[in-house]
Amino acid sequence: MSTTLLKKETLERKWYVVDAAGKPLGRTAVIVANLLRGKHKVDFTPAVDCGDYVIVINTDKAILTGKKLDQKSYYRVSGWIGGLKETKARTMMETRSDYALELAVKGMLPKNSIGRNSMTRLHLYKGAEHPHAAQKPEAWTL
Repeated sequence: MSTTLLKKETLERKWYVVDAAGKPLGRTAVIVANLLRGKHKVDFTPAVDCGDYVIVINTDKAILTGKKLDQKSYYRVSGWIGGLKETKARTMMETRSDYALELAVKGMLPKNSIGRNSMTRLHLYKGAEHPHAAQKPEAWTL
């Protein structure tokens, strides 16, 4: 049995629009991570960055199920002693919902150069408008 490997020169990237309104944050992040990685393609090759461009709109309307709004916390460290900062999920979704989705997608991608390059093809917007109409993106339904 022979295995066909995708060459980077023959790669063709498409643009997709994902609407996050009314959908759980984690489930949206899984779909976006798979599109960025290229796992939806027939000729997926793990060692080649063969993913597509993804535009996510309405990130401010994404939901968190259960008690996650009150119990989930996001942490960051300034590097100084005692510099651990905590932000509750409710505050994060009200102020920086696009960043919350970005963190969720980033955690689902590989921690190497393929994952870093994939994150550059992710475009997040809080509202329903985006400036990428010239690329003719296709709508991806969850």
